[in-house]
Amino acid sequence: MTDRLRPPALNPSTLPAEERQPYPAPWDKALAGKFRTVLGDALGLTQFGVGLTRLQPGAVSALRHWHTGEDEFIYIVSGEPTLVCDSGEQQLKAGHVAGFPAGSGDGHRLENRTESDAVFIEVGTRAHSDRVHYTEDDLILEKTVRPPDRRFTRRDGSAY
Repeated sequence: MTDRLRPPALNPSTLPAEERQPYPAPWDKALAGKFRTVLGDALGLTQFGVGLTRLQPGAVSALRHWHTGEDEFIYIVSGEPTLVCDSGEQQLKAGHVAGFPAGSGDGHRLENRTESDAVFIEVGTRAHSDRVHYTEDDLILEKTVRPPDRRFTRRDGSAY
């Protein structure tokens, strides 16, 4: 019996995990220890994005943020990350889920405060345009799908 899969199935371990630093300085090292494998693109999905993310001990998923145009959903696969949001903090475990509706204004992120990796699946809509507000930082992300554009500004609209 072979372990080879053929479309529409795939083994996520065959895809690269990327450690990406998308933020401008001084936040350009904020995501050290976060590794994301993009699953949705590899499967040809266009309506929503799917990623498999691993947080090493001490790593965070993002700067605390919320979206005006995109819903977000997470499913904890393994580990025990702490969910930090406006209503407080809570430790999540394998099998737990959380959702963040577009426009909620609930700044959120996951933090791995344990000594083991935390792994989660993240799903998000792919809105044609979105504004991401970073609740603890003077930072806004404006993004559009067509034409593809990602631009960081300060809250007053000035560019980084």
